Amino acid sequence: MSYVYVVRCNFARPDREDAWHAWYSGPKLTEMMTHPLFLSGQRYRASGLDQRVIYLAAWVVESPAAFETPQYRASWGFAEWAPYITDWSRNLFRGPESDVSDHLDVPPEGTLYVAAFDGVPDKEAPQRLEELRAKRPDVLWMPVAGLDRSCPAIGLRRLAAGAEAAPLPETLAAGIRQTVYRPITPRRRAA
Repeated sequence: MSYVYVVRCNFARPDREDAWHAWYSGPKLTEMMTHPLFLSGQRYRASGLDQRVIYLAAWVVESPAAFETPQYRASWGFAEWAPYITDWSRNLFRGPESDVSDHLDVPPEGTLYVAAFDGVPDKEAPQRLEELRAKRPDVLWMPVAGLDRSCPAIGLRRLAAGAEAAPLPETLAAGIRQTVYRPITPRRRAA
């Protein structure tokens, strides 16, 4: 089974943003790929639909045990950048049996469509998830499996260059934050 670890945040210091990107896209992303059970990772920036949370990182891990390793525990978080991080969430979603890295590998000219159940009550999420799986099988729908559990489910879909994100049916979209993200980095894979 694979899991998708999604980190979303905003950055409150525009004057330090370039330096933060250099750290996160460089040493931080490289280091994360050396941690046991981490398979791949990529960073994105909001470019369409609901853009209230600008940055997203999507990591593929083999299991929730990835967050219990000494390597991860010694280096998780935003280090010196933590005071400038706002609207931060960390959720782990249960994916399919296979590694979904290719599904999330967005080329520079592509985008990633994200449908986050941020405003969907936990008790309603399983039913809504099943309905969306039936209506929108083109999207990878996953229930939350750990960490913050602030978002009960998420849907992800890689879009080709120039492709538009098809909005969810209005009857199912209530409480779901739909955002289109462009890649900041290529997808990095563990060695």
